[in-house]
Amino acid sequence: MSELLYKEEVYVIAGAMFEVYKTLGIGFLEPIYQEALAVEFTKRSIPFEREKPLELYYKDVLLEKKYCPDFVCFGEIILELKVLPKLSNIEVAQLLNYLKITKMKLGVLANFGSTPHLEWKRYVL
Repeated sequence: MSELLYKEEVYVIAGAMFEVYKTLGIGFLEPIYQEALAVEFTKRSIPFEREKPLELYYKDVLLEKKYCPDFVCFGEIILELKVLPKLSNIEVAQLLNYLKITKMKLGVLANFGSTPHLEWKRYVL
């Protein structure tokens, strides 16, 4: 069996997400969880970039529109936050598109709107 990609990094990211979920619970909008998570990342010395614009090309032409994932952590992991009753294939497709654009290998999709616990999953491209 192969080792999980960025195992330790995802472990500390998940710990920060669980702390935010435990502290705030459900019922807030996504920007509140995003800001709280940035605070938690800073407290835990987790390197991150928030809403880093990603360039998009169509047939070698740079498009004006940009994608902005919620976080890029450790310069290698895209973290996308949602606040929904349940995640769907639409949210998964969004994260996979971020990975394709950046050529990064690992993404984490986290849903702060689910009960009774934080819903999250790793995606490897």
